[in-house]
Amino acid sequence: MSLFKSIATFGSFTLLSRITGFFRDMVLANFLGAGMISDAFFVAFKLPNLFRSLFAEGAFTSAFVPMLSHKLVTDSKQDAIDFAARAISVLAFFLAIFVIIMELLMPFVVQLLAPGFIDDHGKIELATELSRITFPFLLFISIVSFQSGILNALGKFAAPAAAPVILNVMMILSVFIFVPFGSTPAHGIAIGVTVAGFLEILWLMFFLHRQQVYLKPDFKILSLLKDSSIRTLFKRIAPGVLGAGVYQINMVVDTILVSLVGTGAISWLYYANRLQQLPLGVVGAAIGVAVLPILSHHLKAGEIDEAGRVQNKAWEYGALLSIPAAVALIFLAEPTINILFQHGKFGSFQTDMTAKAVIAYAIGLPAYVLVKALAPNFFARGDTKTPVKYSIVVLLTNLCFSVILMKPFGHVGIAMATTIAAFVSLGQYIHGLKKRGFWACPKELLIQTAKILACSIVMGIIIDFGEILLNMHYGNWLNLSIWSKLCWFLLLCILGVATFAITAKLSGTFDIKELIKMLGKRSGKNA
Repeated sequence: MSLFKSIATFGSFTLLSRITGFFRDMVLANFLGAGMISDAFFVAFKLPNLFRSLFAEGAFTSAFVPMLSHKLVTDSKQDAIDFAARAISVLAFFLAIFVIIMELLMPFVVQLLAPGFIDDHGKIELATELSRITFPFLLFISIVSFQSGILNALGKFAAPAAAPVILNVMMILSVFIFVPFGSTPAHGIAIGVTVAGFLEILWLMFFLHRQQVYLKPDFKILSLLKDSSIRTLFKRIAPGVLGAGVYQINMVVDTILVSLVGTGAISWLYYANRLQQLPLGVVGAAIGVAVLPILSHHLKAGEIDEAGRVQNKAWEYGALLSIPAAVALIFLAEPTINILFQHGKFGSFQTDMTAKAVIAYAIGLPAYVLVKALAPNFFARGDTKTPVKYSIVVLLTNLCFSVILMKPFGHVGIAMATTIAAFVSLGQYIHGLKKRGFWACPKELLIQTAKILACSIVMGIIIDFGEILLNMHYGNWLNLSIWSKLCWFLLLCILGVATFAITAKLSGTFDIKELIKMLGKRSGKNA
C-alpha cells in the first residue's frame, strides 16, 4: 500500500475514534465536571495509558514491527507468526506480574503521580480505588497493541485504527450500565475502561483470523527467554521505553506538577490535551504507524533513495496536516471547548481555563507530529538507543520549564513547557538524522513548509475576523443557543478550510487535484 493511502486509511479510522472520543469526553464533562471526582478519575485513567504508551504502543511496537516485517520478507509467514506468538507470550507474562505488583502498591503509585492529592484524604483514596479498577486495562490494551502491530506489518491498518472506538463507546455505555451501581459516576466509568480493553482483544482477534493468523500462547517462559530473536526484541524494547514514550512521559510530568496547582487543574489539562490529541492522534499516529513498516521494507531491501523519498513525503504530509490544524485550534480554542464541554457540571470558568491550555498545547502540535514522522527512521534501522538520549534532554527541558512557568502561569505554564520540549525534540531529530547521513531536510521541503505556515496564518486571520463580525452582531456569539453556536462554528471551519485551500492553490503550496490523484492510486505504488 502507498504511504499516502496507508496514512489516509489509518488516519480516517483514527478520526472516527477521535470523534467518538469527543462524545465520550462530553459525557465525562457532564457527569464528572472539572473538580475533585474528575481529577481523581483522570489520574486513574492516565496511569494504565502511560504504561501502555511506554511498553506497548511505544517501545514494543517500535521494536517489534521492524523485526516482524523483516521476518515476513526473509522467512515464511508461519515462522514470522510463530515469532509473534512467542513474543506475546513473554510480554503477557511479565505484564501480568507487573499489573499484580502495581495493584498492591497503588496507594504509593497514586501519591507519586499526583502528590498534590496527599493533603486531601478523600481525593487520594478515591484516586487509588479508581486506579485499581482501571489498571488491568494495561494488560488488555498491550495485547491489543501487539495484535495491531501484526496487522500493520501485514499492511492492514483499518481494524487496529478502529479499535479505540470500542473504548469510547464502552465508556459512554458505562453511564447506563455501570454508573447506577457505583459509589460515584467515576467508579462505573472506570469499570467500563477495563471491560473495553478485553472487547478490543476480541475485535482484533477476528481480523487476525481472517488473515490466517492464529497466536498460540507458549507458557514455557524460561525457554522462550533463551530464544535469540526474543532476546534481541527485548534488548531493543528496553531503551525504547523512553525513546518512543517521550510524549506520555511529558504528560506525566505535567500531571505531577499540575496536581500541585489546585483542584480542577488536572481536568483542565486533560480536556485541553484531548482536543490536541485529535490532530496529533489522527495525523501523527497515522504517519508514524504507516512510515515504520514502509521504511523498514525499503531499508532492508537496500533502497536508500526510496527510503529518503518516503521520509520527505512523511514530513510534507505531517506539515500539511498539522500546521493548519494547530492554527485553527489557536483561533477556535474557546468556541470548541464551549460547544463540546460547557454543559452539566462544566461551566464558563472551566471553559476559559481549558481554552488557555489548548492554545499553549496547539503551538507545539506541528513539532510533535513531525517528530512522529522522523522517529521511525531510527526504529526502522533497529536504533532505539539514540531516541533515548533525545528523550532525556526533552524530559529535562519539560521539567525545568514546567517548574519555571507553573508559578506565574499555573496550568498554562505547564502546557507551555510541553510545547517548548516538543520543539527541542524536533531539533534533535533533524540534527541527528542529518549527522548520521540518514536524512537531511531538502531546501525545497523547508520552502514548502514555510508556504504551509503562511497559508495557515492567513486562514487564522480570516477565522478571527469572522469571529469579530459575529461578536459585533450578537454581542458574544458564544451565548447563543447550542444549535446556533454549532452552525456558526461549522461556517467558521468551512471558511477556514476554503481560505487555506485558495491560498495554497495561489501560492503553489498544494493542489487539491494532487490529493484526489493520490487517493485514487492503487495500492502497491509508492506515493
